Amino acid sequence: MLHQLAAASPGFTSLSHLAHQPLGSMALLVALAMLVPPLFRRTGLPDLVGLLLAGVLMGPSALNLLQPDGETLQLVSDIGAIYLLFIVGLEIDLDEFNRVRSRSLKIGVLHFVGGMATGGAIGLLLGYPLVPCLLIGSLIATHTPLGYPIVRSYGAQRDEAVVVSVGSTILTDIASLVVLAIAIGLGRHSFSLTNLAGLIASVAIFAVAVVAIIRKVGRRIFRGSVNDESRIFLTILLILFIASLGAELAGVEKIVGAFLAGLAVNSVLPEGKSKQQVILVGAALFIPIFFIHLGLLLDLSSLKNSITHFQLPLLMVIGVISCKGIVSLIAGRAFRYNGNQIVMMWSLAMPQVAATLATAFIGYEAGLLDQSVLNAVLAMMVVTATLGPILTARSVRQLVEPKWTRRSSKELSDDTSSDDDTPFDVVSRPLTIVVPIANPSTEQGLLSIASRLLSGGAELQGQLLPLALVCPSLEEARGGLNRAVASARERLSQAAAIGRQLQVKTRCLLRLDEDIAGGMSRSALEQGADLLMIGAGRPDKVRRWFFGDLVDGVCRTAHCPVVVVNLADRPIETLQRILVPIKDLSASAREQFELAQRILASQSSEQGLITLLHICDPRLNRSERIRIKHELRRWQPRNSMGAVIRIQLASGPGVEAKIELSSRDHDLVILRSQRRQVAGLPIPASDRTSNLVSVLNCASMVISEPLT
Repeated sequence: MLHQLAAASPGFTSLSHLAHQPLGSMALLVALAMLVPPLFRRTGLPDLVGLLLAGVLMGPSALNLLQPDGETLQLVSDIGAIYLLFIVGLEIDLDEFNRVRSRSLKIGVLHFVGGMATGGAIGLLLGYPLVPCLLIGSLIATHTPLGYPIVRSYGAQRDEAVVVSVGSTILTDIASLVVLAIAIGLGRHSFSLTNLAGLIASVAIFAVAVVAIIRKVGRRIFRGSVNDESRIFLTILLILFIASLGAELAGVEKIVGAFLAGLAVNSVLPEGKSKQQVILVGAALFIPIFFIHLGLLLDLSSLKNSITHFQLPLLMVIGVISCKGIVSLIAGRAFRYNGNQIVMMWSLAMPQVAATLATAFIGYEAGLLDQSVLNAVLAMMVVTATLGPILTARSVRQLVEPKWTRRSSKELSDDTSSDDDTPFDVVSRPLTIVVPIANPSTEQGLLSIASRLLSGGAELQGQLLPLALVCPSLEEARGGLNRAVASARERLSQAAAIGRQLQVKTRCLLRLDEDIAGGMSRSALEQGADLLMIGAGRPDKVRRWFFGDLVDGVCRTAHCPVVVVNLADRPIETLQRILVPIKDLSASAREQFELAQRILASQSSEQGLITLLHICDPRLNRSERIRIKHELRRWQPRNSMGAVIRIQLASGPGVEAKIELSSRDHDLVILRSQRRQVAGLPIPASDRTSNLVSVLNCASMVISEPLT
């Protein structure tokens, strides 16, 4: 049908002809990498699932616009494969691994042996030869801790169970890649015990040499006098390519060299813009094209056959979930971890993405794995990449739950005179707040609400730092840098006048920076700011879809909490009733409450109201609800600071709907947002807060915690 359509339509034929040219193929690949992830993100599944489907749609089985054996695609996909493993090594925290490396190695051995045994048994059960059985075992043995950014967002990244589980990735990935090299040698009939000994020796020598050389050279380059970020970026790319080629000279696959290069560079490359650039290029271009290429390799007829004969996909999915769960249970019991830590280890070891896909891809290209195994691996990837982070999010909430929730009701009732009844005091220290100003119409409101948060008491006063940012290259393109600087100075002059009117200490800042979001974050760091407050701005869905959001950029780089304010055209004086939805009883939740108190404490008019809203699990019994209310009452200080505190508990689900309903009786809602990012993989993490703010009819403040 498609071929008949192409023959009947000259326009379609010309489009197909352009798509098969190298430049046309590259343009189509970039367009898919750009458009598919935000479009598919609405389904709640990982972006890479959409990229795989895009590859199937554009491939020979459907529209036939891209060919999997095209030179352009092959080159970029190969770069994506080594980039994927490079970033896996780059994201492993070696310091944390060294702290518990003994336990990490033990659980790594368990995961590897268990995975090899499980995969080998599945292969033998279905009648596969020895070499494919080895490869299937190595696929199940690996794992990619996709849930780690979620753990980091809850501040649990230093929990020993998390560190041990993430650290075990080093052993499982290296061992699985060595198995891949052995399997390829067996497949080429070039394997013997002598060759095996030579392979192990060459891999060991290569690994030691590449890590030692990169670390020695890297210290001189990255920590020396070189400060040209573009040269640093090119140096890292050169290291990646040389290490990958060196691995092939050593007799192993190039992804082994890429992984080792990532580990070595990680130990010498400091956190900063250079490292972010390296990750960004791979996550935005090469890795998505690698997943698209995998989709091109899928044959719909073969996929249909694999669905009909579902034994292999089903066994691999059940096998990997069961294997990782049993290993986590054994290790958790041996290391005396609690139930939440065991579930955490299981969820982090479950996803099969990075090394698994790269290994399957290379095994398939080498002719060692057939189409049905590749289809089964993709099914396993989709299931585990979806289920793993869901379990991580649930277990980490239980892991960081305050100890008071586990006390018995008898202890609470008997402890009437204990310190637990002592109320908390509001933090009274003064704050330094950086407020970027770009829109004169919102300048007054932003500075006014920031001034209410500054004060630390009658004798203590904070500092308000209005910031005007100018992007030189952008302003030159618009027609004049000098005019933009003059306009920025005028806005700062108005800000200084507003500061005098508000009777707060004000110092204006002017900064020229090519990176607007990074300039805000760096200014806050240079000034030692406690908060970075920015306006929500006008929503532009098209711009955000294509180019991302300024707020997200600031939150990824800021060292301090970022407060995003949307006053909804309401005067500051009308913000008398404040709703504070409390997700948990952490220090971050208390920050929400204390910001509300600071806002109301600075007013001289009528007394305000603060509602602490906690939406709890409907399965909580009455005694547990009493404990929650008791703890929240302790939050009310001895001096109410001009506010009446009301505690309200509601049962879930439907968190967003209940917050929106409660907000109708309030003037301001203070929310907390947990920004999550999966570096190096095109997999976003959800954030309900953005969707909730869009449906509120009142003013809102969102506290977004830094990622680091």
